[in-house]
Amino acid sequence: MPNLETSLIRKDLGHLQIVAELWGIPLIAPNAKSALPILIEQMLSPPNLQKTIANLPKESLKALTIIQHQGGRMNWSLFTRRFGEIREMGPARRDREQPYKRPISAAETLWYHALIARAFFDTPSGPEEFVYIPDDIYSNLSTLLPTDTSRKTNTIYGRPATPGERGTIIKANDYILDHACTMLAALRSKTKDPEISIPIPFIKAVLREANILDDSDTPNPEKTKVFLTQSRAKALLFLVKTWLESNTINDLNMTPNLKLEGETQNNPLDTRLFFAGLLKEIPINTWWSLSSFISAVKQLNPDFQRTAGEYDSWFVRDTATGNFLQGFQNWENVEGALIRYLITGPFHWLGFLDLATVAQSQPNKGENRTNPTDKPISAFRLSQWALDLLSNQLPKGLPEEKLPIHVSSDGLISIPRLTSRAARYQIARFCHFEEIKNDAYQYRFSPASLRRAQDQGLQIEQLLGLLHRHAHSIPPNVTKAIKHWEAKGIAAKVLYKTILRLPSPEALKKLQASRASRFLEEPFNNTTIAIKRGAEKKVLAVLFELGYLGEIESIEEED
Repeated sequence: MPNLETSLIRKDLGHLQIVAELWGIPLIAPNAKSALPILIEQMLSPPNLQKTIANLPKESLKALTIIQHQGGRMNWSLFTRRFGEIREMGPARRDREQPYKRPISAAETLWYHALIARAFFDTPSGPEEFVYIPDDIYSNLSTLLPTDTSRKTNTIYGRPATPGERGTIIKANDYILDHACTMLAALRSKTKDPEISIPIPFIKAVLREANILDDSDTPNPEKTKVFLTQSRAKALLFLVKTWLESNTINDLNMTPNLKLEGETQNNPLDTRLFFAGLLKEIPINTWWSLSSFISAVKQLNPDFQRTAGEYDSWFVRDTATGNFLQGFQNWENVEGALIRYLITGPFHWLGFLDLATVAQSQPNKGENRTNPTDKPISAFRLSQWALDLLSNQLPKGLPEEKLPIHVSSDGLISIPRLTSRAARYQIARFCHFEEIKNDAYQYRFSPASLRRAQDQGLQIEQLLGLLHRHAHSIPPNVTKAIKHWEAKGIAAKVLYKTILRLPSPEALKKLQASRASRFLEEPFNNTTIAIKRGAEKKVLAVLFELGYLGEIESIEEED
């Protein structure tokens, strides 16, 4: 990071005098150029630095600590959303209003103390604006921040997992990209939510936070296109950053069986970043006990979310029982449940953590069961992508999307997971989603799905073009059926009719002349006729009056 000299070199003399005043440093100089080296020398004096840090307001100290734990810098918009704005004003207004004497936020306090600055830095997704701690300040912070607020993460929470806590392994994956694609296609087509393994509310929340979905969960076409055409590494990092930096996605309310009610607002961002920091300390390639991790948090930092009276003032409802979980005695049911959800849910779904189940078959009370084995999750470890993701770097080793589509002669379109997501999204808008089978998404088009696509402005030629570009081959009958439907509509219908067989042509004529005629449809021959469904008993009653005894024959299902 830039040092103090680089951070302050463009500041006017008035700004440097404000910094000096807040630090209690006498500063007499004719101009900014001569004042700057004097100020920096005094600021870096250990007694002055220690006194200034010690006298910071609690929220400002917390903000400085969080930036330190992010490696000395933090996304600017994320920082100001969490710790408030810094009012922009020229020297004249600044000297007139003296904002440094009445700061409106923790951020503004740090700004006028020159403990933070702002600049653009390169990231994998391009230049981004950051708040940072000047390097010569940052290098001294580890010994100056008070122990009770620093949340130092050099203490490892918990212990390695035992063999009994390492049963079936569930490796981290990037399936959330495929599920997001499936969800976007369903929302764009206005069809029912698909059955996928990651909770739909979580995926929708992340896509909403990324502005890919609007408030009514309608996909934004341009942002959807950008997301689906990104490489899998960029797309995964994008979702990770969206979740990690969100102050609105409320993980507590997404925790199974928990609902935060009333006006109390938890801070999901602080909680999320706290646990991201703890995960960085877990040894690489080491399975870690989930229960011991939760116990360590309870022992070492139980108030990561609620403090003191908040254990009684927050209204957290157990949706299974309807009871409110108040008091520290319910820490396991609230904080403990939240930690389980974060570890076995978002941190796993987004590729940070591998999971392992217990060796036994019976779940322990309260354990998360959202895994293929239906056994409780008992251990976790950092995935192959974890350190990259935690460092805001593109994860290495994600596969390319280059597998072809398979189209069968019966009209089934099988799209492998590693086919272009953009292509699958477009094809899905013409089809009905059936299921995920053998790591492939299976779709089938029908007159209804094709009509729906046309109603949304899509052209049948687009579907044929997509299939030709992404499938090895297309059976001729599939192309013929699609084109025939476009030209002439439905070629055939399967109809369900109730059939009445009569003993003679004479009986049929009598029935047609009776009051039951309104229930009759077209005859198939001189002894067989279709009748309206639901009118079976009425027709039989009239036949009985005519002297014919009949019955309704049940349909036996064949194996």
